[in-house]
Amino acid sequence: MIIRVLGCSGAIAAGYKTTAFLLDDDVLIDAGTGVGDLSLGELARIDHILISHSHLDHVLSIALLADAVMRQRAQQGRPAIQVHALPQTIEALQRHIFNGVIWPDFTRLPTPEQPALVLRPFAVGERLDLGGRQIEVLSAAHTVPAVGFAVDGGEAGHWVFTGDTGPNPALWQRLAEIKVAQLVIETAFGNDECALAALSQHLCPKSLGEELAHLREPAEVFITHIKPGEVAAVMAAVSAIDTPHRIQALSVGQQMRL
Repeated sequence: MIIRVLGCSGAIAAGYKTTAFLLDDDVLIDAGTGVGDLSLGELARIDHILISHSHLDHVLSIALLADAVMRQRAQQGRPAIQVHALPQTIEALQRHIFNGVIWPDFTRLPTPEQPALVLRPFAVGERLDLGGRQIEVLSAAHTVPAVGFAVDGGEAGHWVFTGDTGPNPALWQRLAEIKVAQLVIETAFGNDECALAALSQHLCPKSLGEELAHLREPAEVFITHIKPGEVAAVMAAVSAIDTPHRIQALSVGQQMRL
């Protein structure tokens, strides 16, 4: 399995894309602005979208993707794209995006019988089987209902994405039970904004260090969701953390293998 980083920034600017990962060529994990760098053919091959939570930087490309590939997928006889999310996230998408005001309702277009998108609820702890790939829904602690994901790589271990989260004991309890090969974890703010990080249920380097202390076995750790212009400062503080884990900043275009 190959996981391609399409976006890993906490906001946009030239060269910065918001959160999106492509698993092999047919599963999106979050749908931020980085999805827009895929070709039309690559977009049309996406069969599943896993959404961590309802915030715009993680969902905005769902609507644009549906519009871009609806006709092409119908001509190819491909089924509706499956969007997997918490029930609360699905409700937010239906109420605030696919409402005919912000965007057309592609869960009913081109026809209610054969829509471009189908919304599928999941629950924390559920294991999804997507074409033989096992993906577990993990707990996250954020300002809206949220999750992370663990992609099972077999003997190689799991690729884990925390999603947007603040301190979260339930996550580490679960990760203690599986082999973590690669951990993608957010650090949205610098140490000068730890109060804001706590208020918005994100991490700063100080709280990141406290969280990583719960990860028992050494792993490759990749930092995501840093704001444009703050990467150097955040990573300087991250590099000062006393930890056995190998830590680096995630970058657009990076490929991770399991």
